[in-house]
Amino acid sequence: MRSALAYRPSRAPLQSAGAPAALVFTWSLAFAAFASASPLVFAGAGAGVAVVALRAGATRAFLAALRWGAALGLVMIVVNGLVAHRGNTVLARLGDWPLLGRVDVTLESLAEGATIALRVVVVLAAFAVYSACVDPDRVLRLLRPLARRSALTATLVARMVPLAAADATRLRDAAALRGPGAAPAGRAVLARRLVAGSLDRAIDAAATLELRGYARVSQAASASHRRSRHDRRFLAAGLVIAGGSLLARIAGVGDFHAYPDLSLDASPLTLALVAAIPLLAWIAFPRSRRPHRRPAPALAKEPAGA
Repeated sequence: MRSALAYRPSRAPLQSAGAPAALVFTWSLAFAAFASASPLVFAGAGAGVAVVALRAGATRAFLAALRWGAALGLVMIVVNGLVAHRGNTVLARLGDWPLLGRVDVTLESLAEGATIALRVVVVLAAFAVYSACVDPDRVLRLLRPLARRSALTATLVARMVPLAAADATRLRDAAALRGPGAAPAGRAVLARRLVAGSLDRAIDAAATLELRGYARVSQAASASHRRSRHDRRFLAAGLVIAGGSLLARIAGVGDFHAYPDLSLDASPLTLALVAAIPLLAWIAFPRSRRPHRRPAPALAKEPAGA
């Protein structure tokens, strides 16, 4: 079973776009979540990621990131609610705990944890869609003149993560198919076998790359990459999303403060920014053109009395 994060070659606009345009477009949504402090902007960036996943055919990667991010976000909310004792609205007084001292769960601490969790979910989803839609080989060719070893390492990581996820699925299926007399395979055993298999694969990949000459500095010029007709749309949309988020942060649009009381900026400028992010993500994709069907020729009528 192929991992949801694995890149799938396709003739779709984002998959066929050049590496610079695809990188700027997909990473701009994650940058919007990092640049702002407002959960409203996070929600707008998440809606933009959902639009990209839908238009690019990467819904499996998006849903997988949502599942992982939901579990991680729940942990963040609980931990922040127990550790952060600030805020004026006390919801529960849980007494004294070892190492934590007096634990008072406040509305503000839970809201702060939910805001952090939402940012993490949006960033995970953005990079999951990037992994499924952007060709890592094109990224390697783009970054190789700048940082040869770092670009190769990043590309290998992007390739190995989907393989590790597929290995984990196969190991779980194999453990479930064993007989009742077999020793139970817990998470620690599966994790140990997964790490061992990943190390073996990394050693084999390193040996293969060395034999192919990646350890030597090549004097050949990098191969030219043909540009897609959609590059300008994706590049412009990504720059507008990233630049608008940065300017909004500098201008103080979309402020959010959790302590001592909740304070959320919901001004028209903030709402306009929230609505503009998914709208730009939608506009970046060209409209799908349905094939024009020619009308069937009308049958000639037979003359009366024939």
